[in-house]
Formats: sequence, structure tokens, C-alpha cells
Amino acid sequence: MSKTYRSMRPFEICMVVVATGLVGMSMTACENRTLKPRQDLNGALRQSASSHREPSLGQLWLVTLSNRQGRERIELIDLRNRRPVPLPGLNRPDAQPISVSVSADGERLAVVQQHADQTELLLYRRSLGSVQRLELNPKGVPRQVSLNGSGRILAVQVSRDGRWDVDLIRLPG
Repeated sequence: MSKTYRSMRPFEICMVVVATGLVGMSMTACENRTLKPRQDLNGALRQSASSHREPSLGQLWLVTLSNRQGRERIELIDLRNRRPVPLPGLNRPDAQPISVSVSADGERLAVVQQHADQTELLLYRRSLGSVQRLELNPKGVPRQVSLNGSGRILAVQVSRDGRWDVDLIRLPG
């Protein structure tokens, strides 16, 4: 038999009121909002490449895997001016990018790429234009990456012995 409000303790009444109010507010918020893409940014993205996938958003940076002339490459967009940023040394013609993530300040990019029948995990430092290969221990095949905001901690989805793991790696300064 359900309780009436008169037989409920004040705490229970409070919980019912809060839960009912939250459900009502969330339903109202969902009904009244239509999500729309930013036309200014989406227009700039369409001009830079024929398609984009695997987006990662930093504070003022967007990195994607973009397709230009049938070839995928990593593209970093400065959201302040909506323009691609050069990434010297990163997009190799003999490598296929699989996953990418950007730090909040746009300085570091973590990358998984296929190169010469091997899947590699890389850290790119934009200010230096340097690419550093990261070795997994225990060994495994990286699939997807996600950098934290500071670019100091990396989460990597890794395949090992037929199962998926997620490794958290503290990156060097």
C-alpha cells in the first residue's frame, strides 16, 4: 500500500517534491530547446575538407580527422578565427590516422595511426612540431585516445589478447 503525504516523514515529502520538480524541469528543458549547429563554424569546416569525423574539443580548439582529396588527415581548427592550424611533421603520406584528441590549450595532440602494418600511439607537441612515439606496457594495439584538459593524462583504448582495456597514462612534462 502506498504512503499518503500525511503518513510520510518530512524528509520523504521533500524527496518526492524534489524528484517531481526535477523531472518536470528536465522535460520542459528538453521540449523547448532545439539544438542547432553553429553555421559560422560548420561553414568553415565544410570549406576546409569534404568530411570530418572523430571530433575532439579543446578550450578554443577543435581537432578532427578530415578527408581531403580521398585522404584522411588530422586537422586542427582555431575556433577564435575558424581557420586550420599547420601541423608540420604530423600528417605523413604513408600513415592513416585512426583517432585524435587535443588538450584544452591546443598544444598537445594524442594520435593513433596505422603505419607500415603497425598501429602507433603518438604524442604531438605543436609548439615544437615534434612527434613522440609512445610505447604501451604491457604491449597492446591502441584504438582510441582522449587527453585530459591539461594534456598531461592520456586515456587509451587498447586491445590485448582479444579484449579491450583502457590505460591511463601520465605523460612527461
